[in-house]
Amino acid sequence: MLSCGNEQDKRNKVNVARNKELNQRMKEERLERILMGALELFALNGLDGTKISDIARHTEMSNGLIYHYFKAKEDIFTALIERAFKRMVTACRHLQGLEVEPHEKIRYALDQLVTTIRTTPGACLYHLLIVQATASHNVPEQSKEIIERYRHIPHTVIADIIVEGQKQGTIRQGRAEDLAFFFWVNINGLALHQVMYGEHARAPRLTPLYSMFFEQEEHKNDV
Repeated sequence: MLSCGNEQDKRNKVNVARNKELNQRMKEERLERILMGALELFALNGLDGTKISDIARHTEMSNGLIYHYFKAKEDIFTALIERAFKRMVTACRHLQGLEVEPHEKIRYALDQLVTTIRTTPGACLYHLLIVQATASHNVPEQSKEIIERYRHIPHTVIADIIVEGQKQGTIRQGRAEDLAFFFWVNINGLALHQVMYGEHARAPRLTPLYSMFFEQEEHKNDV
């Protein structure tokens, strides 16, 4: 009898653990649904043009369930801004750490960013959200602080890589800050174009973009 009781206790513990894991997975999936649904609405309609009821309707959830995760739409907006910048900073740090030459880092960054823009709608919406949030005065104070804390990092990382490439003679000479500026202006422009036109967006060869950074480039593998 004792043995049977021990076996039942083990099964109960396993079931409890499974239920906890399932509940946690459901929470994470719901949170992701809320964030991705809100991202689309905020990016296209702005913070003022989006209500909690809009997010609930868009994600097929109740208002109450949304409020279970976030106290207000401003908190969702701030969570998205923080996620966007942290992902961008993480990608930049990864780029810095690659054991390749500086010009290869720039080429890799351009290829990866453009491919992501063309194949991942959510990535384009993050670009649009950041543009809106940075240009607008009517965003949560916490969002402004996040933007101020992180916005310079992607530009600085690319500028530093360009400087190293210029020292080696593999990247065009000129003010590294200017080249980094045009790097991100072009990436943001491509992202916004993709949002505007969706599946009908143009996908031109990137030779002119590469030529901004490299003196001589064969462009055999243009994206």
